[in-house]
Amino acid sequence: MAAPEGTFVQINFVAGRRGALVEDDFYNKLQRLNVQAGKKYKIPAAHVQCICEAHETVMRSYYQQMHYRSGQKRLQKRF
Repeated sequence: MAAPEGTFVQINFVAGRRGALVEDDFYNKLQRLNVQAGKKYKIPAAHVQCICEAHETVMRSYYQQMHYRSGQKRLQKRF
């Protein structure tokens, strides 16, 4: 028995500068994937949450490198 024939389309989701989304383009692509209307707002929210968590990780790493010396927890006041 032969495999059923089908058509495949590649849909690329690309974030803009610094993780920004072009909302209209993003929602149009979700619609092409037949994503339910109620879920289409949850997907970008999850994306933004992931970006914020990644930024927090970077900021924590930077803070630790700038304020902690040689394993000692000596806090340098920068105020």
